[in-house]
Amino acid sequence: MCDPEIQVGRRSFLVGIANTGAAATVLAAASIGPTHATAAANDRYANPKQRVLPDPGMKLDLGRAALVVIDPQVDFMSPKGAAWSVVGESVTEQNLVPNLTKLFQAAQQARITVAVSPHYYYPHDHRWKFAGPLELVQHKLGMFDRRGPLTLEGFAGSGAEFMHEFKPFIEDGRTIVCSPHKLYGPQANDLVLQLRKQRVDQIILTGMAANLCVESHLRHLMEEGFEVAVVRDAVAAPKFPEGDGYLAALINFRFIANAVWTTEETLARLHLDQHE
Repeated sequence: MCDPEIQVGRRSFLVGIANTGAAATVLAAASIGPTHATAAANDRYANPKQRVLPDPGMKLDLGRAALVVIDPQVDFMSPKGAAWSVVGESVTEQNLVPNLTKLFQAAQQARITVAVSPHYYYPHDHRWKFAGPLELVQHKLGMFDRRGPLTLEGFAGSGAEFMHEFKPFIEDGRTIVCSPHKLYGPQANDLVLQLRKQRVDQIILTGMAANLCVESHLRHLMEEGFEVAVVRDAVAAPKFPEGDGYLAALINFRFIANAVWTTEETLARLHLDQHE
């Protein structure tokens, strides 16, 4: 999908990534198996034993709620994706894809609004005159690349495509696929407009990456007056020597979000509220 120069740059960059502590951690997690890796993650990411911050007490109202899924794409969630060397450990620890599949299914059954906020880069985006660190990484790897905003040529089977597990839900004729966000937050796309047009003011927030697009969406949506619950095991994040993105995000979720639920807690709320 990428031109030859991008492909060469991507290979070189991946070689560099392979020498980082992040890749070593991914390989170590794979070697001890998912059960042990997940157990270790559960200890590391456990809720504080003594909570100090008050519980806002968010109550889900299906008549005004939406499931918002950020970047449910191959490059972020599949072992075949460009970012797997730095996000794969977290995606695996959180059981992200199976959990998100359950949430898509439950949202469909509850007939609440579902909106996808995708991430696409077009050729003109690669000509930006400046960028932040993660933007440079994404461009170097060719993440989310499409050949143009007016064509689907090369989209099928690419890293920008939706995970096949989610396609039956995203392509159900009801799910809103928003225009792409370009950096991290939804300021550049139509997510807020689409939600307002559905009279939605409660959001169940999921997707990738926890400390980047998810947290940026969370902050902006709350500033726009939405009530937001983050599903903590339906998000994941990169891990670099600079830090564990998932842990950083989880801490901020506890400070900022109206609720931080697990997938099972969210499913229970969707199920119970259907009968209220």
